[in-house]
Amino acid sequence: MKIKTWLLITFFIVMILPIAGAYGLYVWINAYYQDKNFSEYIEKWTELNQVKSVLNNPVYYKKNADIKDIEVLTNDQLAITLYSKSGYVLYSSNPLNSGFVSKDRVFKDLYDLKQRYNAFTYKEPVYQDEELLGVYEIQLVRTDWVKGVESRSWLVIAGSILLFLLIYFAVMMLLNRKLNRPLHELMRQMRAFAKGEHAESNLGVRKDEIGELAQTFLAMQDEIETARAHLKAEQQQKELMIASISHDLKTPLTAIQAYAESLQSEALLEEQQVEYRQIILTKADIMKQMLEDLLMYTLLQSTSYHLELVEVDGEEFFEMALSDYEHLCENEGFTLSVTCDIEGIYAVHPKQIQRVIDNLISNACRYGEIGTTIGLAAVNVGKCPIWCFDFVVPALAKQDGMYIIVQNSGQGVNKENIEKLFEPMYQADTARTKAGERGTGLGLNIAKQIIEKHGGTVELISKEGYGTAVLCWLPPFKGEI
Repeated sequence: MKIKTWLLITFFIVMILPIAGAYGLYVWINAYYQDKNFSEYIEKWTELNQVKSVLNNPVYYKKNADIKDIEVLTNDQLAITLYSKSGYVLYSSNPLNSGFVSKDRVFKDLYDLKQRYNAFTYKEPVYQDEELLGVYEIQLVRTDWVKGVESRSWLVIAGSILLFLLIYFAVMMLLNRKLNRPLHELMRQMRAFAKGEHAESNLGVRKDEIGELAQTFLAMQDEIETARAHLKAEQQQKELMIASISHDLKTPLTAIQAYAESLQSEALLEEQQVEYRQIILTKADIMKQMLEDLLMYTLLQSTSYHLELVEVDGEEFFEMALSDYEHLCENEGFTLSVTCDIEGIYAVHPKQIQRVIDNLISNACRYGEIGTTIGLAAVNVGKCPIWCFDFVVPALAKQDGMYIIVQNSGQGVNKENIEKLFEPMYQADTARTKAGERGTGLGLNIAKQIIEKHGGTVELISKEGYGTAVLCWLPPFKGEI
């Protein structure tokens, strides 16, 4: 039950219970009073009739009458007052009641047994030979009634206080169970998490706002811990990258320094000087490529870096993008087979797409078997170059868009290492590379990030003993960049 609903119901019950309790007490007391009134009324009438037989004597309504019999009747429970027909008090058991009383008061409520809180009052005129002599007034004190009312009043007060206390403590226990304990438990979890500890929930399954808050907190905790683990892994990765690139830069830098020092020697032949200069340029190009890869990787990791895509004609752009790799492959000892069969408009960042192709061709040369053919293609979905390996064709399964395919022959990559190849700094077994050609290990990762920023995907397909193919899929242009 939601806390809002629970609070509304609790508030309603807390409001209703005192009213219901008070009404119950009222009904109980009223029923008691009605029963008591009836029995007391009969009892007072019986007592009243006994007194009336004495007070109806006309003798008592004359001056200087002997009223000893009347005085015998009076006591703490019974008071008698005799009035003349003019309103003069002939006799009263109450010493304070004397003198004249108005006729209206004397003759009011005759023959009516009036029930008041503390007494019954009865008045009746006395006649002699149809002549009015006076009026007598009888008061019967309700001592038992008053005591009963007082005792039940205290009982009502005590019952009301008890009912209030019961409601108060019940509400306090429910609030503690429903709100205080869960909130304190949630605060304990938060304090534990703030100290770096993993907080476990002891709230169980709750279907209210606190349960939702607890689930949200646990989900947030998992997300933060995942983010922390990811940041920690990234930090370790960056530290490893810095150490690895520093080491990799040191090797060509040392070679450049050694060959530069050798060039200062006058004993070198002209052919040796040319060779040393070429080596220095080659090592410098390697260092430049490593630094460019590092810079590109850092840019792609930034959330604020976005590629500015432009519309291009697929056939025209990719024909240019796939050209000029024959000479590079021939120098590395490979034959290049290029296929470009593409139509339609695509949104690309030309420079970065060229970087992707450069990285993939570089990897194909580094890990391919010398003397074999490297395949390079840009084709629409549904078209497949004739040189594609049989195990590559089923992977070309997209429904629209185009593929950039780079394929080489060689030992291939086992399934356990395929995903790792896209991780920064991970490189395949150096035994599979050509001697002295060690890169930064960022090429495939950079290619993957660039393609994904184009809205595409990258997949590596390999079969040990045959070779490897990298499939980059790009979506078609949909009219918005």
